[in-house]
Amino acid sequence: MGKKFLWLIFGLIVITATTTLLIYSLISAKVPYNHSEAGKLIYIDRDDNADSVCNKAEMGWRWNAYNKVLKYNLRTGCYRIKPGTTYFALYRQLRNGIQEPVKLVVPSTRTISKLASILSKSLMVDSVEIASALTDSIYCSKYGYTTATIPALFIPNSYEVYWNISVDKLIERMERENNRFWTAERKQKAEACGLTREQVATLASIVDEETANDDEKPIIAGLYLNRLHKSMLLQADPTVKFAVGDFSLRRILNIHLLTESPYNTYRVKGLPPGPIRIASIAGLDAVLNHARHNYLYMCAKEDFSGTHNFAATLSEHHRNARRYVRALNKRGIR
Repeated sequence: MGKKFLWLIFGLIVITATTTLLIYSLISAKVPYNHSEAGKLIYIDRDDNADSVCNKAEMGWRWNAYNKVLKYNLRTGCYRIKPGTTYFALYRQLRNGIQEPVKLVVPSTRTISKLASILSKSLMVDSVEIASALTDSIYCSKYGYTTATIPALFIPNSYEVYWNISVDKLIERMERENNRFWTAERKQKAEACGLTREQVATLASIVDEETANDDEKPIIAGLYLNRLHKSMLLQADPTVKFAVGDFSLRRILNIHLLTESPYNTYRVKGLPPGPIRIASIAGLDAVLNHARHNYLYMCAKEDFSGTHNFAATLSEHHRNARRYVRALNKRGIR
C-alpha cells in the first residue's frame, strides 16, 4: 500500500471521528446540565482562559466539541446556570457574555478605603483600583467633585450591576443614581436650607455620626442649621474624631479640640470641606426635612441610650453636660 493511500485512510478516519464527535455533541446539546448545579454562579475574570473556563463550567469533552464549531472568546462576568439549562446553552451563554446581574450594596460607611473594600467584594474590580480613583483629584473633578466631597456622590442603597463593571462605569452608574435621588423637590428643599447637594451630604454625615436614632436625626439637623444660620461654630464631636482619625473615641478631651484640621468644627466655622462618612438616606432626608425649633446645644443623655438632651440656652446645656460627665466618671470612661 502506497503512502498516499495510507494518508488518505488516516484522513478519512480523522474526519469520521471528528464528524462523529460533532454529531454526538450536537445531539447531546439537548442534554440538561447537571440539575444539582442549577442556580450555580460561574465567575469569569481577567485571569481566566479557555481551559480555566472549561474547568469552572465543568463541561468536559463537550467544551472542545462546541469550540470546534463556534470558537470561544473570553468574556468576563458572572453567569448563572438556570434550571433546565443544557450544556450547549451554557456554552453559548459563556461565549456570548450573557451575564447575571449581581446585587451591589452601597453602605453608609466612614472611609473611602472601607467603601472600596466593601464594593470590591461584590465586583471583579479590585479595591485598590476603586480607592485610587476616588482619592485622585483629577479623576474626581471629571464628575464635579473633589476628593473631600466625593463621598456625597454615593447614595446608600442596593443596586443591580454586572460583576465585571469597570470603575468608570461604576462611577457613572452612581452619578445616575445620585441624580435620580436628587429630585426637583429635594433640590428645592436644599436651596431653602441654603445648602448645595454636597453640603447637605456633609451635614447629613455629621447627623448620622451623632445618632443612629432616625427619629432624632431631624432634630439634630435643625440644631446644626440653627448654628450655621447664626454663624456659630458647629462644635460637632464627630468632626473632631474624623480630624483626629479615631472614631473609637468615647470622650472628647481638650487635647482633641486643639487638633489643627479643616474638619475640626470647634476651631473652624461652618461646615467641613466634605462628608465625614457616606451619608445615609435617612440622614440626607433629615437635613432636607429638619425640625424647626430653637435648640442650639445638645449633649448625650446620661443613660447612654444613644439619644440626646437638647437645649436652647447655654446654662441649660451646661446642666445637661454636667449630668453626662458625672455618668462618664461613674463608669470610668476617660
